[in-house]
Amino acid sequence: MSAIALGDDGVTRCAWGDSTSEYRAYHDTEWGFPVADDVRLFETLCLEGFQAGLSWLTILRKREAFRAGFAGFDPEQVATFGDQDVARLLADAGIVRHRGKIEAAIANAHAVLELRAAGRPLPELVWAYRVDGPVPRSSRDWKATTPGSEALSKELRKAGFRFVGPTTVYSTMQACGVVNDHLATCPARAATERARQAVSL
Repeated sequence: MSAIALGDDGVTRCAWGDSTSEYRAYHDTEWGFPVADDVRLFETLCLEGFQAGLSWLTILRKREAFRAGFAGFDPEQVATFGDQDVARLLADAGIVRHRGKIEAAIANAHAVLELRAAGRPLPELVWAYRVDGPVPRSSRDWKATTPGSEALSKELRKAGFRFVGPTTVYSTMQACGVVNDHLATCPARAATERARQAVSL
């Protein structure tokens, strides 16, 4: 099973990325491209946490509402959120209204700032778990968790992050290019790999 699909737009891509227009855009321009700033890493960790139990498509379709509700995922601003903000977000039909996940995002903002203050910012911590192989050749090579995601999950939880289990963390690693899980025959793989090789932390 190759898990490669030729879309009706004439583009070959990992099959999961061909089912909707949102997935196509995300697969072709975001998934696997490196993210090395703490605002976008914070956003991805939080959104992957909100995704737990739901489809990623649901999160993609709500992402702009999430960004509006969470001040663009600026951790300095989200760290100031209090009870009124939690109530506001619970009333926002544009996002996933889950109190535990909302409160986790606020806790995660505090954790990002604490990492900065300690001299080991979030990108440095996450990219310490960078993986440069092996290259997946079929869907059988995709994993839900890895030893690296389990270790990073433990470090993040120790640092005060919530909703960062090994599966959520591995999805974040894939999304942010810490690991490149585009299949060997996916045309996006070469572009993501070139971008990854330019990252130096």
